[in-house]
Amino acid sequence: MKKILLPIFLISSYAFAQIPAGYYDGTTDLTGYTLKSKVHEIISANNVNWHYSDLPNYYNQTDLDKYYDHGTSNTSFLLDIYSEIPLGPDAYEYTSANLLSGAGAAEGLGYNREHAVPQSTFNSNYPMYSDLHFVIPTDARINNLRSNYPYGIGNSTVHHTFSNTSRIANSAIPNYVYTNRVYEPINEFKGDIARMLLYFGVRYEDKLPSFNYSTNINPAVDRSALDGTAERAFDPAYITMLLQWHQQDPVSQREIDRNNAVYNIQKNRNPFVDNPQWVNTIWTQTPDAIAPQAPLNLNSTQAGAYFTNLTWSSSTSTDVIGYNIYQNGTYLTTTKSNSIIIDHLNPSTSYSFTVRAYDNAYLQSADSNTISISTLATDVNSKDLFVVKYIEGTDNNKAIEIVNKTGHEVDLNNYSIRVQFYNSSSPTPTYYYGNSFELEGKIPNNETFIILNPKATLSCVTNNEADFLTAGDALNFSGTQYVELAYKSSTVDAIGMKAVQNNNANLSLYRKPTVTQPSTTFNSGDWDSYAANYCQNLGVLSTSEDQYVDTEEFKIYPNPVRDYIYVKGSLQKIDEAQILDFSGKLIFTEKKPFKNKENISVGNLQSGNYLLKLDGKIYPFIKK
Repeated sequence: MKKILLPIFLISSYAFAQIPAGYYDGTTDLTGYTLKSKVHEIISANNVNWHYSDLPNYYNQTDLDKYYDHGTSNTSFLLDIYSEIPLGPDAYEYTSANLLSGAGAAEGLGYNREHAVPQSTFNSNYPMYSDLHFVIPTDARINNLRSNYPYGIGNSTVHHTFSNTSRIANSAIPNYVYTNRVYEPINEFKGDIARMLLYFGVRYEDKLPSFNYSTNINPAVDRSALDGTAERAFDPAYITMLLQWHQQDPVSQREIDRNNAVYNIQKNRNPFVDNPQWVNTIWTQTPDAIAPQAPLNLNSTQAGAYFTNLTWSSSTSTDVIGYNIYQNGTYLTTTKSNSIIIDHLNPSTSYSFTVRAYDNAYLQSADSNTISISTLATDVNSKDLFVVKYIEGTDNNKAIEIVNKTGHEVDLNNYSIRVQFYNSSSPTPTYYYGNSFELEGKIPNNETFIILNPKATLSCVTNNEADFLTAGDALNFSGTQYVELAYKSSTVDAIGMKAVQNNNANLSLYRKPTVTQPSTTFNSGDWDSYAANYCQNLGVLSTSEDQYVDTEEFKIYPNPVRDYIYVKGSLQKIDEAQILDFSGKLIFTEKKPFKNKENISVGNLQSGNYLLKLDGKIYPFIKK
């Protein structure tokens, strides 16, 4: 996993006048869903995810109304696209301080943080929950009445008309099966909303199939604009409407300024503000009605106790955009590649697999050949990811490091971090989970990744060095709370115990090198405990053999070390051992150090960084 996060700049002015150089590298000559996936890769990397409570303050950078009523950068009033009257005075105005916690009984009483894509779509989880590109300030009353209804074109059955003539009416979206209520914004902002929704479809492409969307429950009454596909994202009729809105209401200076401001805050951009032509490049396609050719030569190239690696020859059809994988005859997952790791299997178990190609019309091929595999009874690898470092420091000094020792690359898309909170104010005090932070991307075998609160000031890791940055609930834990790594809502690894007040306050926990498997039950004996804000070796493999300094001759462990540092290898060859500090000052010398033992005592050393020198070869280590 690349660690190339950019520095965070909290700038109150609109500092950038154009797209950062190189931001969209790799998109030249791409079209269709291939372009969409590449842009997804770009705008999903290196994001800074802030807490939902941070947004009102950031609206002072992203959403001040210097375009209509006030026309000045000195205004403190927010631009609310649900109530703005472009050609006249607004019925009411808000500053960022006028946040209303609930639904307004009438217009003009305060604003809410409105999710252009309803938060129920993604269970209010981060990073979606606080993504400034589609979470905007709007009047609380209109927000409440809009509810989870999609944006759309309304007919003559009007249920509510608002101060700027936006309205809620029954749907009249052409060729769309949905006939229930929609919220129709005024023409001035239809393009803005279309580009927000299309941004969402690109930014969260890999997660779209797992989000909540309605299919055939009751499509005339309850239907999401999302259609459950990763590539297309929206129902074709709905895309047609969004493309029309995009063309009729082109990108404005307000959107350009807002895009730059959001980039300053969360380090990603809305690609359709920067490149409006991409909307048509991606979604204007003419699929054929011919199902693609089946993939061939499905094979398993590797198997363990918990996984298998499938490969196949690509379909010969040119319009194929992905492959559906079937396990024991049931749909399992999708990939754009012609290989995939299937994990979370059971040891000593037989499975059958087939693969089908699908094209940009979502027509499926016939099945590939069927293969059967049997997983091993045991495996030297870990059965899943697990936490190796948990840092619980003062204020926002929170970090978690997770290692992949599974023997294969792991897709992080179904993993999340979540924390259990205690509600002492309810009539019956209860424990509940906060908003989860959902992981993304892939992690190679034998690598770790760091999740960090972006407000942290830890000494050993910066925002640039972390793989994920979130100020959400998952990285706001305290030592009294239960924290877990989850896969599809099932616990994988745990720190602390559920539904109790834990005793890990002001402690940093480092997994012992003898622990090689995740555990759903927390055992304090599996961890070394340090003081609050202790932070060493983040991003360095620190489990089992990978904690050793390894050469062809010797391995030293543990590292960090408390009392004894052990050496493995041809010890009788070593004539002299020396310990030096990092300035080169000699602290300790021992001749024939391993004549009758396999360790060197370091218990008398002060905490810090040292060098172990064995016959001229140098091995750095940390003394706790």
